[in-house]
Amino acid sequence: MNILHFLLPGDPDSRTGGYLYDARITAGLEALGWTIHHHRLADNFPFPGAAGLAHTAEILAGIPDDARVLIDGLALGLLPTVIAPHAARLRLVGLVHHPLAEETGLDEAARHWLFESEKAALAMVRHSIVTSPFTASALADYGVPAERVTVILPGTDPAPVAKGGGGPGLNILAVGTLTPRKGHDVLLTALGTLLHHDWTLTLAGGARDKATADLVEKLIQDKSLSDRITLLGEVDAEALAALYDRADLFALASHYEGYGMVFAEALARGLPVLSTTGGAIPTTVPGDAGLLVPPGDADAFAQALEKLMADTNLRQSLRQCALKARTTLPHWPDQARAFARILETL
Repeated sequence: MNILHFLLPGDPDSRTGGYLYDARITAGLEALGWTIHHHRLADNFPFPGAAGLAHTAEILAGIPDDARVLIDGLALGLLPTVIAPHAARLRLVGLVHHPLAEETGLDEAARHWLFESEKAALAMVRHSIVTSPFTASALADYGVPAERVTVILPGTDPAPVAKGGGGPGLNILAVGTLTPRKGHDVLLTALGTLLHHDWTLTLAGGARDKATADLVEKLIQDKSLSDRITLLGEVDAEALAALYDRADLFALASHYEGYGMVFAEALARGLPVLSTTGGAIPTTVPGDAGLLVPPGDADAFAQALEKLMADTNLRQSLRQCALKARTTLPHWPDQARAFARILETL
């Protein structure tokens, strides 16, 4: 029998790309006959404190020798001293969505500390699974040999082509948690300069950072956008599918993505995409299916938005290329099988 112990911090039902990846891969493994033992770590990673580290140490101590243990990257990088006593007796695997030091909003001291901590932790696992070629390349800076890294892209569920808003105005959709990395301030600043165009924005995503949520509310008020923008918070899968179906354009000004599952979801519905060149986004969004501008540049984002608002032919061209890209997106059962093959080689 194949058994896997999976260590994941926080609420496993959270609707973020990382948590959804974890849930779909583990469900796929179970469908293949694997037994998954889920171990919930403290909620406050990546800064767990002494109590969170002690709790993780207790969990690892209770796992039998030679067991396969998968540790999600949100926790792994903080655990070098905790996993060190178990590195030889357990078959440890890291699941890295993106390096912790790449999170937006960190000061240099925190960034350096996270880099060194994650570097030490990655040296102790037998293998690292990452969600994009971009992240695989990034791990070279952490001293991880290429032969100890495997890319397993997120899957994408087949979906119907979006019908669109059906009105004269452009119905824009943004899906992303309210955190600094998602660049909502850039998106809203850009839209604030385009009130002479006919558009609406629906923004779906939970408020995981209060300062970002407050900034979003302030920008909406300061730029007189309240009659154009709908803030929905976190939505379930059915509601999200309906939002994609009514959209004409997907736009998100992320500063950095380790893959960007929402972009693949948009492509799966044939939606043109507007985003940035941050992290793995250029490898997730084909160049002919979207417009990408430098991260953090609200002026460039506004110029690209205006081009898309004014040029129906451009949107149609991007849409046709998105429809081609949707046929190349991997599916979850295949990705779970690839994941299982890596675990079986340990």
